[in-house]
Amino acid sequence: MRSDNHMMLKVAFITDAPRIAGSEIWLLETLPELPQYGLEPAVFLPTSPGGLRLKELLEARGIPAHPYPNLDAIPGLTQNHQVRILQAWYVTTYGLLKKLPSPKVVFLHDQLEYHYPLGIKRLYQFIYGVSKAAKLKDADAVLVGTRWAAHYLRRHFGLETQVVPVGVDPYRFRPPSPEERQALRSLYQFSRFTLLTPARFTLEKNHLAVLLTARLTPDADFVLVGEGSWSKGLRLLARALNLSNARFLGKREDIAELYRAADAVLFPTLGDNPGLVILEGMASGIPVITSPFPPQREVISLKEGLLVPPHPRNLSWAVRWLMENPQGAWELGMKGRQRILSERTVDGGARALATVLHGLSKVPL
Repeated sequence: MRSDNHMMLKVAFITDAPRIAGSEIWLLETLPELPQYGLEPAVFLPTSPGGLRLKELLEARGIPAHPYPNLDAIPGLTQNHQVRILQAWYVTTYGLLKKLPSPKVVFLHDQLEYHYPLGIKRLYQFIYGVSKAAKLKDADAVLVGTRWAAHYLRRHFGLETQVVPVGVDPYRFRPPSPEERQALRSLYQFSRFTLLTPARFTLEKNHLAVLLTARLTPDADFVLVGEGSWSKGLRLLARALNLSNARFLGKREDIAELYRAADAVLFPTLGDNPGLVILEGMASGIPVITSPFPPQREVISLKEGLLVPPHPRNLSWAVRWLMENPQGAWELGMKGRQRILSERTVDGGARALATVLHGLSKVPL
């Protein structure tokens, strides 16, 4: 906790995000925690509709947010800040690193590895190495949210990084009381065993496997939350398969309440690192079914969830196990929440970030 005798460190967070996704949710949840650790954050973001919505949400949480007309304006706009943290979606944005004074930091939220067939996984790794990874050497420090990401970047690209664990707010994402759960299930019309999949509709989120699992498991309901490039095609497929047990809710801002109403999370990802959906489901005290890839295994084990290969038959088996073993499902959910409380809270991540930034700036914590 910051003492009043210590000066506040002014930190500029710079993003080029065209819309709100996991890295922007991290900003929304982490930045309000930083002042207690001696940091004064501000966000610099694009003037796109997604950027302006992010500005609105940040300012509602007391975080100053400043739209920039173009990337060339960033050095001047951030000149009064002592540390600059870049969160880039696009490789061209890393060109800023040559123009910014030190200390300059990259917080890398990239998924890094995609478990696609036909050699696509290796092709992506090659492209990443000659594009984004090659530009990270211009940063004074590179931060990542998992130990797996740090190992991956060192092994494949020779990059040294520091781990700042990505966490979630365990007060926002929490188990419901029995009365609250009943009211929420009535509100959302959840009458049977209900699985929640909140994720952008992109290839790596593997919504196709979710729909095929719904086809194999007609006695459970599957609720898909989000938008994205695959949304229309997946809705058409659900219609073609006559999936009366698959519901599309679109983009929602009541996601914490949806977790509290659901029975489990189904997240058969092919590329997350590790996936906020997993952490949010665990914090909410419900069991999570997800993929057994290294980033997921870092945050959830078989003591807290079900890690199964992301194919429909495996996923359907996991769903049925939860349906037939309510006590076991409850225990997984409770153990998952306890792990979040001990390892992956947003406050713990904010404290770790503050320690790193104060060290880089030489300003005492």
